Amino acid sequence: MDGIMKIKNKTIPLLAVAGLLLAITVAFTSQKKTVVPQPVDQPAKTPFASYIGGAGIIEASTNNISVGTSIAGVVKDVHVKVGDRVEKGAPLFKIDDRELTADLTVKEAALVKARASLAEAQAALADYRSQYALVQNAVDNRAVSVDDVQKRKSAVQLYEAKLESARATLKAAEVDVTYTKSSIERLTVRASITGEVFQVNIHPGEYAATGVLDTPLMRIGNLDNLYVRVDIDENDAWRFKPGSRAIVFMRGNSSLKANLAFVRVEPYVTPKKSLTGSSSERVDTRVLQVIYSFTRKGLPAYAGQQVDVSIESPAVSSSVSTTANTVAGRKP
Repeated sequence: MDGIMKIKNKTIPLLAVAGLLLAITVAFTSQKKTVVPQPVDQPAKTPFASYIGGAGIIEASTNNISVGTSIAGVVKDVHVKVGDRVEKGAPLFKIDDRELTADLTVKEAALVKARASLAEAQAALADYRSQYALVQNAVDNRAVSVDDVQKRKSAVQLYEAKLESARATLKAAEVDVTYTKSSIERLTVRASITGEVFQVNIHPGEYAATGVLDTPLMRIGNLDNLYVRVDIDENDAWRFKPGSRAIVFMRGNSSLKANLAFVRVEPYVTPKKSLTGSSSERVDTRVLQVIYSFTRKGLPAYAGQQVDVSIESPAVSSSVSTTANTVAGRKP
């Protein structure tokens, strides 16, 4: 028993000393300076002494055209793929046309029948006119009765009406055939511009709906020259001057940049969107949208990509700044 007590008396002080040493070690270790991670890319440096910064999104010079169909149905063929260059009027995809093709056959048969009916009415009218002409100018009234003359006259009038009816029937049949052919033609959706296909969301066998869709069936645009749609905060809109110089910087690599050419200002201040592509985007503030352009060869950019833009702005004098701040209710 005395031996056990002696061992405990020696162990407890050793554990206390070990704990103290551990605490001192942890304290010194925690005081080491943490290495600050370097950013992947340095912020873009604008060459303008005074500028307006804005977020931009790249789009085709023809705008990003969402292709739809005027007639809903199951897709039969898709004639293009992503990356294809198409000429204006080139077929993009085709809706199943079997029902309308069968309907066209029926209407073409009705057209043939209407033409035959018209020819029949013309021949009958010519016959009744010749018969009426024989008795119309008869010198001797005893040669033909008044009743016979009247019957032949009425027959001419009747077949004149039948001829007009046959002509109307033929016209309606021609219109039916033309309309059905037009509907069949509309089943082939064609490119409205010369450009590039950069999104295909439809495949053979899938149903293509009409109307405005959250995900368009196809998306095309002319990508020879790209546009940058820049959002300028409404608080900075008064500083912007149309025609001002601008530079676009690629996000992730600020060394990739290009000079922009001014295109136009869209003079309606719109709600800013978070540019997620969703139909339920969050509205933050209101912005003035300015359109600039650059050549596709000038920057490795893609439609739909977000970029940073610096727009040159005239230097603001202190008096103007003070007035602006006073009007806005802020202290200079």
